[in-house]
Amino acid sequence: MKINIVELNKNKDFDLEIVFINSLEEIIDSKDKNTLEQLEFKAKDEVSTILVESKKIYVGFEEYSYDSLAISIATAVKKFKSTKFKSAKIVLNTKLEENFKALVEGAVLGNYSFDTYKSEKNIKKQELFFVVEEKNSNLNAILKESLTISKAVNIARDMVNTSPADFYPEIFVKEAQKIAKDLELDCEVYGEKYLEKNNMMAMHSVGRASVHESHLIHLKYKPKKALKKVVLVGKGLTYDSGGLSLKPSDFMVTMKADKSGAVAVLNSIKVIAELKLPIEVHAIIGAVENMIGGNAYKPDDILKAKNGKTIEVRNTDAEGRLVLADCLCYAQDTIKNIDYILDFATLTGACVVGLGEYTTGIMGNNESLKQQALNSCQNSGEYATKLDFNRYLKKCIKSEIADVCNISNTRYGGAITAGMFLDNFIYEENKNKWIHFDIAGPAFVEKPWGYNPYGASGTGVRMAVQFVKDLVEKV
Repeated sequence: MKINIVELNKNKDFDLEIVFINSLEEIIDSKDKNTLEQLEFKAKDEVSTILVESKKIYVGFEEYSYDSLAISIATAVKKFKSTKFKSAKIVLNTKLEENFKALVEGAVLGNYSFDTYKSEKNIKKQELFFVVEEKNSNLNAILKESLTISKAVNIARDMVNTSPADFYPEIFVKEAQKIAKDLELDCEVYGEKYLEKNNMMAMHSVGRASVHESHLIHLKYKPKKALKKVVLVGKGLTYDSGGLSLKPSDFMVTMKADKSGAVAVLNSIKVIAELKLPIEVHAIIGAVENMIGGNAYKPDDILKAKNGKTIEVRNTDAEGRLVLADCLCYAQDTIKNIDYILDFATLTGACVVGLGEYTTGIMGNNESLKQQALNSCQNSGEYATKLDFNRYLKKCIKSEIADVCNISNTRYGGAITAGMFLDNFIYEENKNKWIHFDIAGPAFVEKPWGYNPYGASGTGVRMAVQFVKDLVEKV
């Protein structure tokens, strides 16, 4: 769907008008008002109706907030898509202009559908026009930026939704190399020989039973006179069977989504480079497939990570933290003078149990940095909350025979103990620079919610980009 801004005085015909309603009292057309009352239309989020005779889609919203308006326009767009009309307009008032970002992103994200594997595709050429009284350069800038961000979110959704037979570590490499070529970024790719040579046996062990070679991917965006240096690290399990600690069959479905963290990181650096933000960004991806076979790593194995710490494996389904451990060490060993380290991972089912399906868990050692990350998440339109470490949960990942155990000895607090496991691989000088985002809940949900579709949501892209944008504004 094309989205444009057009001035009110331009003589252009539209097939439909989308009208936002906070109260039925706002409706000027008495005939339409009467019809809506007869239909018991409610001015609430996710409520819309089309009056064909009036050529109007009425959509309710509850408040002038990002979430409410993004959901409302997504609802209206879906209604628009269900028709044969080719064009629709939205006349912007002052308050809608103030929330223009939400309208653009809600429209693009709400218009998304994944039909790659459908034999019959429903392709429509429709256009959405925002009508303003006069030319507005600020709105044009918001439109350009929001289109860039939301299109990247939709690309992330496509990647996550893609079958594991069609998206494996080598495909991650090709996608990263394509982005590097298109945006003139540096891209380094390391295979299993490199992992062995550099003592990255935590990551190496996870992927060794797969027919697909594991790859560590390092993308670099280095603008001139960069204000800060940010490292993004992503868990890229292109498929997770659970390994020898095999998942139950119903839990194995949707495990193509275990690459969501790395997909978010890949598309975040793409957006940051496209927006030409003056922040140096490194994206590090651990692209691995966790499978079973005679060469699979086993419960009771003792693995050594890049920083020399030993890990007792008690469950091979706690594999993402092993991949991240070596990726985090690699980042700190190869990148100097880091200001921030952010890792993104669909790490624990415990986070979903604790926070629900729609909320990211934020963890780390620095309270002010966690709050900064939370603010960026909320400003981006994503849901998140902070989860605090504590000394007692740290004891739950203590090993009697190694430095640390890869799972907790209790079923409680699993999201936090996984975060505390990762803390073992953050060097002392970087403890207060690191944030862990557990996106296991919102990354993939098997029902539509708000402006998000069934399946992948693209969680992480907007929050990472917003975090970097906020750094620019602070400086």
